[in-house]
Amino acid sequence: IYNYERSILNAYLEVSTQLAKIDNLGKSYQLKSKQVDALTQSIEISNSLFSSARADYLEVLMTQRDALESKLELVETKKDQMVAVVNVYRDLGGGWR
Repeated sequence: IYNYERSILNAYLEVSTQLAKIDNLGKSYQLKSKQVDALTQSIEISNSLFSSARADYLEVLMTQRDALESKLELVETKKDQMVAVVNVYRDLGGGWR
């Protein structure tokens, strides 16, 4: 009986941890999405500054690099969130091994 109760408690903790992780990653995704939007706007601003000769092309390239890195982080966060969802299904007994 002790092992059964222990396995039930462990399963509950695993599911609870994954659900909290999904929630945290969702919040992180929203913040990173706003960051991507802001950096996309900064690309437009840096391009217009470059067009008016108020910025050099290196600044434009650095702004584009920052935006691309932010987009990669956004995709990575979404992937981590989806992996956490799969882990919840696995922890609930729908997994494979």
